Amino acid sequence: MRLLILPFITIALYANEAVPSKHTAFTDINQAIPAIKFDMRYTTTDNFIGMPIDGYKEPICYLTNRTSAALEKVQQHLQKEGLGLLVFDCYRPQRAVDHFVRWAKDINDTKMKIIYYPNVKKKDLFKDGYIAAKSGHSRGSTVDLTIDGFDMGTPFDFFDPRSHTDSNAVTKKQHENRMVLKKVMEENGFKNYAEEWWHYTLKGEAFKERYFDFVIEE
Repeated sequence: MRLLILPFITIALYANEAVPSKHTAFTDINQAIPAIKFDMRYTTTDNFIGMPIDGYKEPICYLTNRTSAALEKVQQHLQKEGLGLLVFDCYRPQRAVDHFVRWAKDINDTKMKIIYYPNVKKKDLFKDGYIAAKSGHSRGSTVDLTIDGFDMGTPFDFFDPRSHTDSNAVTKKQHENRMVLKKVMEENGFKNYAEEWWHYTLKGEAFKERYFDFVIEE
């Protein structure tokens, strides 16, 4: 397990309250649950912006310790069925969210539109809820994932109503696949974001009002 103490941003710190750090509060999932597969695109140009995202220096999945324990149970359950998780994104630095916001405000930068948001106008990304100034990912208890090998009907980070978990615009099998993921995640303490089939947050997350900003690196 890689553990470091790095700077972070917190919100609503209270007097006499222990300050959490990457060292004490987060787990390196790549090391802790090696059976999970990863496709961490924000370190690359293969994402909706088309360039590496601020704060993503290495493709490492950090999650809070509590979230890591719950995710390990999901992986163990799937392995009994001969399946496993494929993870796209985990903890996200606030500086990465700020990068998303700057990009969304640049209406002229649409080089990845045909792949990631072909049916949505870029000027509507804020209004439609695809981009926001704060993300639950920065609290360390949200993870974007799929079941490896399952056809979910849209790619990860596809900004479109078809990505809604219960969308009827996908095939019956694709919808069933989404429900398999939803069921195993919910059984292990996660809640789905209805607009994104891949997006899950641990119920009772450790830091509901804290948005961290440490860089993703060893």
